[in-house]
Amino acid sequence: MLLSPQAERNWEEVCVVLQEVLEEQSRQLFALELGSGTGQHVIRFAQRMPFVTWQPSDIQEEARQSIKAYISATNVTTVLPPVHLDASEPWEKWAGLSRSSCDVIVAINLLQYSPFKTAQGVFNGAGHIIKQNGLLVTYGAYAINGTITPHCNELLNEELRKVNPEWGLPDVDVLRQLAYANGMRMERMVEMEECYKCLIFRKL
Repeated sequence: MLLSPQAERNWEEVCVVLQEVLEEQSRQLFALELGSGTGQHVIRFAQRMPFVTWQPSDIQEEARQSIKAYISATNVTTVLPPVHLDASEPWEKWAGLSRSSCDVIVAINLLQYSPFKTAQGVFNGAGHIIKQNGLLVTYGAYAINGTITPHCNELLNEELRKVNPEWGLPDVDVLRQLAYANGMRMERMVEMEECYKCLIFRKL
């Protein structure tokens, strides 16, 4: 069971946003989490939202083992075994998920730690896999109109680019355009703690 201090700090405020946008639904929902990491988020979400069945995924074997350990330790019944999924690949390779099979896709701190082709893959995949009127929810730090503020986010962007020149804070307006090109629109931008944001996109 891997432990991410950041996941421990932010899971609850992300969960509040998800509860707010999902609890208007009066049926059992199916959610895909991209880049589930340690598994801390998906387990807590499952405990708070029993009306959602969760499919965690990660590209790293170590992360998938951690997710399995959390599932076993908490005995949650609405989290499926984690699958290998590379969001930069075409949606047809997304672990056998079929078109219009997801009510919601969640990506937490994925886009800034990935090359741009991953963002393209996330929005293209979401455009095919999310049901009509379903949601894509992304959480992270972002640039807006090419500008990164405040200073802490500038530093984060510089650190990410040192690790990998292809990483860095994605621009909200670029993501909005990607969404539109894939049949979605950005519905809300929710200000979060530590200068982060939740972006909520809806499938048209």
